[in-house]
Amino acid sequence: MNSPHSPLDDARWMREALAQAQQAGAAGEVPVGAVVVQGGRVIATGRNAPVQGHDPTAHAEIAALRAAARHLGNYRLEGCTLYVTLEPCAMCAGAMLHARVGRVVFGAPDPKTGVAGSVLNLFAEPRLNHQTAVEGGVLADECGQALSTFFQQRRRAQRQQALAAHPLRDDALRTPEACFAPLPGYPWAPHYVSDLPALAGLRLHYLDEGPRDAPRTWLCLHGNPAWSYVYRKMLPVWLAAGDRVVAPDLVGFGKSDKPKKEAFHTFDTHRQVLLELVERLDLQRVVLVVQDWGGILGLTLPMAAPQRYRGLLAMNTLLATGEAPLSPGFVDWRDMCRRKPLYGVGRLLARGNPHLSAAECAAYDAPFPDAGYRAALRAFPQRVPALPTDPGAAVSRAAAQFWAHAWQGRSLLAVGAQDPVLGLPVMQALRAQVRGCPEPLVLPQAGHFVPEHGEALARRAVEYFAD
Repeated sequence: MNSPHSPLDDARWMREALAQAQQAGAAGEVPVGAVVVQGGRVIATGRNAPVQGHDPTAHAEIAALRAAARHLGNYRLEGCTLYVTLEPCAMCAGAMLHARVGRVVFGAPDPKTGVAGSVLNLFAEPRLNHQTAVEGGVLADECGQALSTFFQQRRRAQRQQALAAHPLRDDALRTPEACFAPLPGYPWAPHYVSDLPALAGLRLHYLDEGPRDAPRTWLCLHGNPAWSYVYRKMLPVWLAAGDRVVAPDLVGFGKSDKPKKEAFHTFDTHRQVLLELVERLDLQRVVLVVQDWGGILGLTLPMAAPQRYRGLLAMNTLLATGEAPLSPGFVDWRDMCRRKPLYGVGRLLARGNPHLSAAECAAYDAPFPDAGYRAALRAFPQRVPALPTDPGAAVSRAAAQFWAHAWQGRSLLAVGAQDPVLGLPVMQALRAQVRGCPEPLVLPQAGHFVPEHGEALARRAVEYFAD
């Protein structure tokens, strides 16, 4: 005869719990099931139902405990064993301890919320007046597979829904969402738009955090080859100040769609997309935050709707009017992009930012899983206006007139002293073009990608642009 806690019995009852989990999954709930066993028979069952019941306490264990208590006519469940397919959370563990459950057996561990040994072991806490025996890992593979399958199917359904809402053009690519997991320091929910006229059906990704009626809206425009991830150290400072932050990914970068042909990437197209996005989101009280190409494009935006803008924070960028020769550092950069079109983006960022972790470098590489996704990276270095007749030069000259004579807001420039491409001389030239602009702040340790050193700068900007 099997002992009261034999592996065969544990496997048998765990399969009963798995059957409950399957029912939960079929109902659209996370597939977790539980049974309570006493005297060699199941006296209660439970399955996850928080979504259906609009009840955050409706976990499988809680449902099974309630059913067992009703069956016995007693909220004390001494002599009972509870089997559950996933390691219990703190809420369920507390209920089991309160019910005096004699033993808990679980299947798959939960490294995020499990309190039977993963995050902590509540059952072994000696200061509590009751201890419950715990055993984990029973049919762990089967229990874990049920959860993995459920979440894979849900992610697939979400991708299909997203694709239905934002169809992918035949001449574009969309970086798989799996490439962006995990992203250290970037917890914000994605937003997408595809019906702006200039997008012509392409999907644009942007972050939009903070209250819509905030005293300030920080519009953060990234450069090449970065994406909105570059602002992850500055966003929390502005959100903590109660402000709104909008950070789009230019088409061809980040989580936005990536046209296969370099010809898509014209100055006018990207500028028009940004103009339409500002209008669509009805951005007000904007502090324009720009770096690299974010400034080459972004500095031409305020003259189209000056009433929306109240401040400028510019980092290592320029107004590309075509009237002055491009810096030797930029010419070298452009030549390198021609010679080595498959350069590592993360490796490039790490060269001037040795503090970056391997995971952060991988996040910069994430949008570009192979050469087909890199049309924008190839095109942008060649699109900087170098002559007065180049596309974008005329509108940049008009913008220069606006900044010199019509700009009414405050301005703050910051430059990374280690930048070989758009360093202090370039930023001094920009300062001379912006009405009332003070001397640039020089960040001695920063290179081209100043936002990687931007937390202190963001705090200073909060004070500088205060009412």
